[in-house]
Amino acid sequence: MKSCLVAMIVLWSSVAAFAELPKDVPGAIPLWAKGAPGSEARVKEAEEFVGDNCGNVHNPTLTPYVPERQKATGTAVIICPGGGHSKLCLGHEGYALAEWFRDRGIAAFVLKYRLAREKGSAYTIQDHAMADTRRALRLVRSRAAEWHIQSDRVGILGFSAGGELAAYAAMKHDLGQKDSADVIEQQSCRPDFQALIYPGSSGSFTVETGMPPVFIVAGINDRPDISEGMASLYLKYKAAKVPAELHLFANAGHGFGYRHNAKPSAAARWPERFTEWLSDSGLLKESETKQP
Repeated sequence: MKSCLVAMIVLWSSVAAFAELPKDVPGAIPLWAKGAPGSEARVKEAEEFVGDNCGNVHNPTLTPYVPERQKATGTAVIICPGGGHSKLCLGHEGYALAEWFRDRGIAAFVLKYRLAREKGSAYTIQDHAMADTRRALRLVRSRAAEWHIQSDRVGILGFSAGGELAAYAAMKHDLGQKDSADVIEQQSCRPDFQALIYPGSSGSFTVETGMPPVFIVAGINDRPDISEGMASLYLKYKAAKVPAELHLFANAGHGFGYRHNAKPSAAARWPERFTEWLSDSGLLKESETKQP
């Protein structure tokens, strides 16, 4: 009887976790037609899910949430979910936010990147996860006309471990290989803006004049290296004269992400502050984000 009760609790917990994922997730687009460099032999391996957490990613993809043409603002954002580089939290740090953006005319793309700290992984953050991140930026630009996106309004947003990828993408990028036979590789991988949502490893972030403008979010009750680290990072951007905005929420910790049914709070409304920042930065017209 006891074992049956435990099994029921586990099953209920699994169902509750799955409930965070939207019912209609668009089809994912592989970043490389024949598999990611270094992972070609594993391209057909199935991803593994526990609740809304995804693992065993060997064929990195983008899941597109593209608004209808009449609602499109021309702005696009790539979303990098967190998960400590051992999993991808696709619910509150992926699909839910992508839907929110799409409904406001902003094209959103959820990135599934290779996981450097998953058990048994041979991947690294800089060689594999970052290759996926930069390829995602190039892919979106290569299809900008199809998706009604302005190629100079393509940004990146990341949560926690995904925030690291967003920060690194802004730190190191290139304008593309114009003589490449691959039209995707011809595109720039420089994000036009970056949003860092409680990212880790901020001590490894460098800031230079000319970097993309940055929007930073964290909770004051997060780990000191994140809460205090974000305050220090903001000052680095200010010193480098890079446009920056910082929100440190007094009643939030780590991992609040975005949930459409979250209890009302200042931290829960951070996406609204983000679209206001985009508007203030000339990357989005405020009127364009209004729902019908």
